[in-house]
Amino acid sequence: MPRINLLPWREQQRTERKKAFGVGMVAAGLGAAVVAGAGYLLMSSMLDAQDARNARLQQEIKVLDKQIEEINSLEQQKQQFLARMEIIEKLQRSRPEIVHVFDTFVKTIPDGTYLTALTQTDQRFKIQGVAQSATRVSAFMRALESSDWLRNAEVEVVEASKGAAGSDFTLYAQQVTSLTDEKTQDKRPAPTRNKP
Repeated sequence: MPRINLLPWREQQRTERKKAFGVGMVAAGLGAAVVAGAGYLLMSSMLDAQDARNARLQQEIKVLDKQIEEINSLEQQKQQFLARMEIIEKLQRSRPEIVHVFDTFVKTIPDGTYLTALTQTDQRFKIQGVAQSATRVSAFMRALESSDWLRNAEVEVVEASKGAAGSDFTLYAQQVTSLTDEKTQDKRPAPTRNKP
């Protein structure tokens, strides 16, 4: 004999479905909350790790910047020392030159001529003296010009001497040195020692 259910089974099924749906929604909400919380924690930990890396990189960059500054200051000191050494070497090379210059004056001054004053400003000499004639002054200038240690001889004045026979003269000459040769890039041959 067939059974007939007289209870309102549809209503009961509907409420069960509603309960199951509610439980599913709650479970889905909880699952979503758990996933969102896990994602937030993961992102937060990743951001913290990146911040820590960035801070370490900043510290390393500061250390490297200090090292670069030290290297640059050492490079500047090195350049200054090299410049000083170069100046000292040039001065050492130019030390004996004044001896050659005075020797040149002695060897180039013609007979009948003597010097009364000799002044030097940088590499330029002012030569004052008395000569028996203007021709001897010209000979003196030519001799200075042909020497290895003096050049650019130019006369300022030649005038008759007061109270004595002869002419007072003033002339200028430029000293040839390794320093002036390097500055002017002169193509003259290097000075050679005059044999006594």
